[in-house]
Amino acid sequence: MLSDVFFPRVNGVSTSIQTFRSDLQALGHKVTLVAPEYLSAAGSPTGEDPMDTVRLPSRGVPRDPEDRLLKWRPLMRWAESLRPDDVDVIHIQTPFVAHYAGVKLARRLGCPVVETYHTYFEHYLHHYVPGIPAPLTRALARRMTVSQCHAVQAVVSPSRQMADALRDYGVRTPIEVLPTGLPATAFGAGNGAAFRAQFGIPAQRPVATFVGRVAHEKNIDFLLQMLVELRRLVPDVLLVIAGEGPAEAHLRALTAKLGLGSNVLFIGYLERTRGLLDCYRAADAFVFASRTETQGLVLIEAMAQGTPVVSTAVMGTVDVLSGAGGAVVVPEETTAFAAAVAGVLRDPQRREELSHRAREDAVRWSSRLMAERLARLYEGVIESDVAPSREVAPS
Repeated sequence: MLSDVFFPRVNGVSTSIQTFRSDLQALGHKVTLVAPEYLSAAGSPTGEDPMDTVRLPSRGVPRDPEDRLLKWRPLMRWAESLRPDDVDVIHIQTPFVAHYAGVKLARRLGCPVVETYHTYFEHYLHHYVPGIPAPLTRALARRMTVSQCHAVQAVVSPSRQMADALRDYGVRTPIEVLPTGLPATAFGAGNGAAFRAQFGIPAQRPVATFVGRVAHEKNIDFLLQMLVELRRLVPDVLLVIAGEGPAEAHLRALTAKLGLGSNVLFIGYLERTRGLLDCYRAADAFVFASRTETQGLVLIEAMAQGTPVVSTAVMGTVDVLSGAGGAVVVPEETTAFAAAVAGVLRDPQRREELSHRAREDAVRWSSRLMAERLARLYEGVIESDVAPSREVAPS
């Protein structure tokens, strides 16, 4: 697996890589991950890596200091050590340096390559290239996507909706709809009382929570606008925003502008195996309104903790929320959304019913089953023995 993103960078791509990789290894497969090296302020590597992780030098991303990109030359030097018998399949996880390196390496080794389309770049790119009109960035994103998808033997899409969008772009490469599942650890009971005590939140205070990257494409602006309406219905409501990202300063300023300082709590990133579970469990409702999700894994994580979900259903979240008894699906309209959240917060009996159904909904998303399907996809592309298409790599 090659990726320009992995932990300690916390996002859905890192989570997906780690979840699939752990389950594939448990099934007996050898999985080597090549990912960027992240350095602390003191210049030393951050975090401990699982087995078979190769960290390589990386560089920063303009306008997004949290992210990194693999450096081409060190990556190519490392790749020189690989021989055809070492690798059965290459799985690309990001469409940046990792993509071009993966395709180049696959040609040299004569092995097939698979790529996961994690991010809906059409509605993402314009936030990071200011000055270029959004219609132009959307066109560029579509053109790049089609080119890259045609350079691999199979594309993995986390949702049917994203797969449909790729086909509408003109992608003719086979697409496998394969969501990221939940590992067994995600179903362990979080300690909501401990979370509330840690952050000084009274036990009876109504809490709505958002978990995710604090980025423009997550549509958190809408949640804050909605909170203005919700506060009229539930005056002491608290919106917890768990995560970090490039939109944080903007959102803090918007919170102050809207006079919501006493109703919003930014808490940053949380450790996944305990702190994040506690956060989900402490919430009376999980709120979400992103327009660009290729899946929406946080919705499933919230439901696994028995937290009722109030969300719009757009792109990948449609798959997650379709038929979900533990979720209330609402339009992206502040009054309707606020009324739906208030209905959950003010009715303990309904909240308990939604909580029970949410746990049942989450069980459908077993990560082991998803990993077994991914292994079968690998076997299929290996048996097809189709050489990768030629694509120009960056210098």
